[in-house]
Amino acid sequence: MKIIRYFLEFILVIFFFLIFKIIGLKLSSKLGEIIGRYFGPLFRKKAIAKKNILIAFPNINETSIDQIIDDMWRNIGSIFGEYIHINKFSILDEEKNKIVFTNKNNLQILKNNKKPIVFFSGHFANFELMAKCLRELEFNIGAIYRPLNNIFLNPIMEFIRKKYICSIQIEKGSAGTKKLIKHISTNNPLALMIDQRLSSSIRVPFFNQPATTTTTPAQLSIKYDALLVPVFLKRLKKTKYEFFIEEPLVVKKTNNYEKDIFNITEIMNKKIEEFIKVDPANWLWSHDRWK
Repeated sequence: MKIIRYFLEFILVIFFFLIFKIIGLKLSSKLGEIIGRYFGPLFRKKAIAKKNILIAFPNINETSIDQIIDDMWRNIGSIFGEYIHINKFSILDEEKNKIVFTNKNNLQILKNNKKPIVFFSGHFANFELMAKCLRELEFNIGAIYRPLNNIFLNPIMEFIRKKYICSIQIEKGSAGTKKLIKHISTNNPLALMIDQRLSSSIRVPFFNQPATTTTTPAQLSIKYDALLVPVFLKRLKKTKYEFFIEEPLVVKKTNNYEKDIFNITEIMNKKIEEFIKVDPANWLWSHDRWK
């Protein structure tokens, strides 16, 4: 039964969280990396990751595929180890684990802007840190998230997110729609990931293959004239990261709503492709993106 599996997963995660809390950030990240490398492949089939990599990089060789998958699981494990220490990362505080911030000129452009902003990205490196960075840079971010299926674990993860990452958490789907609209209609920025398959999506090219992609950012861009701003996080080494805020996307709108939704979403997918090419080992290849 799922309920029993979820409870056992919950106990296991809490057990490791306690260990991680005791041994500190750097050792936790390293231990998590080891756990991810050796146990991650037991939970997701390698065939899915390999299929995805070949779609993105059709000329890649077998050795490189194996290396990307191995590095991916290391990164996922490190995220697991770092999660309970998320409060120790900062883009501003020199005494904490510093996140290097680039593209500072873009920050001032956005601060002076009077339009609502939708920050978007994908599951790169320790992706949870992106919303934390934006919050520390004084954006009143509302982070759109998908609740975990595990009913025991989800409240713990939500508590950590609200306390240390971003206090305004907006659930995907109808449950969070009213909160999302209220937040952005008052010129407050949103942050969301667009690189996973969702039921309420359209099929848009992603590495030249149709992939179901959320249209929420495109809809907000059209309805509220919101800026669509790509953000990206790169793991430099161990627990060191670099955070990027890029310029807003150039979006050309017409009187054809459906066409505009498709074109805007395709432009966003192209940006995610660029990020993946920069750092393929730290993207989440195990998700069945082109199902």
